[in-house]
Amino acid sequence: MSLVILLGISSVALASEPYEYPFTDPLVATILGTPAQYRASLPAKIPVKEMSLTVYENRSIPEIFWYQDRLRFSLAYQKQEAPLIFVIAGTGVDYNGPTMQLLQKAFFKAGFHVVCLSSPTCPNFIITASGTMVPGDLAADSADLYRVMHLAWDIMKSKIRVSSFYLTGYSLGGAQAAFIARLDEDKKLFNFKKVLLINPPLSLYSSANTLDAMLEQNIPGGLDNFNAFFDDMMRRFSEVYRSMGFIDFNEDFLYAVFQEYPLKREELAAIIGLSFRFASGSMMFTSDVMTHAGFIVPRNRVLSISDSLTDYLKVCFRTSFNDYINQMFLPFFSARKPGLTFQELINDSSLKSIDSYLRESDKIGLVTNADDFLYAPGELDYLRGVFASKAKIYPHGGHCGNMAYRDNVTYMINFFKN
Repeated sequence: MSLVILLGISSVALASEPYEYPFTDPLVATILGTPAQYRASLPAKIPVKEMSLTVYENRSIPEIFWYQDRLRFSLAYQKQEAPLIFVIAGTGVDYNGPTMQLLQKAFFKAGFHVVCLSSPTCPNFIITASGTMVPGDLAADSADLYRVMHLAWDIMKSKIRVSSFYLTGYSLGGAQAAFIARLDEDKKLFNFKKVLLINPPLSLYSSANTLDAMLEQNIPGGLDNFNAFFDDMMRRFSEVYRSMGFIDFNEDFLYAVFQEYPLKREELAAIIGLSFRFASGSMMFTSDVMTHAGFIVPRNRVLSISDSLTDYLKVCFRTSFNDYINQMFLPFFSARKPGLTFQELINDSSLKSIDSYLRESDKIGLVTNADDFLYAPGELDYLRGVFASKAKIYPHGGHCGNMAYRDNVTYMINFFKN
């Protein structure tokens, strides 16, 4: 993959001011994020209320998921009347993940109430709030999120004073924010004033295949040597952890690992692919158990809290998103919609399916990076054409690596406030 920043980008779409985010390699940026000295200044603590709600009163929850009885989310609240912004997490991320906390603090500091919602691909959401319990359909998953937002607002509206509503999400959450905004045009529950898509994939299917390939094509010897690769990575992490006394597994820790053990490009790519495989594997396992599909766990096997999950996790690590689409996702949705083709399913899980809405709406913006490797050839040009002056495209930052960078945070805040 070329590391040369794409040329020929219009001055309207490309960030024109000097951009000093430190990592110009998209893989390094994605893994290491933003070093401390480059991050936006945000409060260490803000008033956050952990909340939960029941979406489906009579849903049966398997014993193995006994602790997942309600959907969890959080609210950072202002004492005075303020606008409220919903924030949607990326693939497999809970409402309180590190990037979600970053966005929550940034928008709270800017004067917003902030509601953080988990991705529909994370286990807690699949178990408690997914209508199909088979995530991956952008329209269906976004409808689930919209339902959750409505229920959450019913709980919150007697506790806070809200002047207007806004919406954002990053990565997969960014794509879902676009579908939610389109849905709200009809339902008009929130009438969002502005919506920002942060590093969204154009095509869920294309991006997932890219991430799968980053793992499968960059482990020496292929997936058969996964255990040796994983053990080596954990050894390096453990040595740095012990020697430097880190408390949290965060960007500072990964930066220390990178300085101590410079990684080859194939190792960087494999680590990114591994992170996605962890998230997608957890999603597949949860969905399979909830629907008794027999994709990971035999249909007649009922898991208890005392059962070992090791063998199932091994299967998940060797199962690609493409396997999930073909062997579980497509059969499930084909049964609900006879005649549905594979290509129709893929097309529906792309921002292209709401092309005209994105082009015509003046309230939806895009911020992303020219070197985001999740975009297949031509996809970034397509997004540039759709959003035109509503897009902010930074020259480098990989996939979401520069979200904490001070210029990026300032831009996101100004997008909603100005």
